[in-house]
Amino acid sequence: MANYKIIGGDLKQYGPVTDEEVRKWIAEDRLNSQSLVQVFGDIEWKKLSEFPEFAEALAGKPETLSAPLPFGSPATGADQGRDTALKLVKGPAIALIITAGLGVAYYALSGLFTLFTGSVMFHQQMPPNIPPQMQAFIQGMQGPLAGVVNLVIAAWNGFVLFGAVKMLRLQNHAVSMVASVAAMLPCQCCCLLGLPFGIWALVVLNKPEVKSQFT
Repeated sequence: MANYKIIGGDLKQYGPVTDEEVRKWIAEDRLNSQSLVQVFGDIEWKKLSEFPEFAEALAGKPETLSAPLPFGSPATGADQGRDTALKLVKGPAIALIITAGLGVAYYALSGLFTLFTGSVMFHQQMPPNIPPQMQAFIQGMQGPLAGVVNLVIAAWNGFVLFGAVKMLRLQNHAVSMVASVAAMLPCQCCCLLGLPFGIWALVVLNKPEVKSQFT
């Protein structure tokens, strides 16, 4: 038995409901052949008349509804689906934007300072989970090399920032996914924040109702 979702005249979603409940609403003149229905789990909204299982219940029914459960235009369901997706991605996207923005500012400033002065600006800039051998290597770097490394990490954070903005706008799902993974890698001072925020973003991005809304 399939389940269905509907959008009422108040632009709110109802359901999932069973086919028996849909037939009951048809009998009560709360739905008609022009009402829009979505099979639960799908992304497409269709007119009720396109569902053969309700053809018998719709036979002889008027085109006007007596109860306040009409549908809007086909765009209504799509608009509400996009609004829902925007709300879901807003939290992780903003979290990554803040984290990556701090990373860009931190490493760009540190890199430029090192390039121009030949000394490391911040001696405690490495996250604690970097292996001791790597810490010793980074601490031993001086001059232009240290500056270049910092600028590379700044660019890395810049990509995460770019992907998070795309996520916030529901644009380019692939870039948003890669940026979320990049935020989790332990190569920056904000990795302790990037890890949970990146996982949060990946969970949200893999939701069907979110993925389907990306352009």
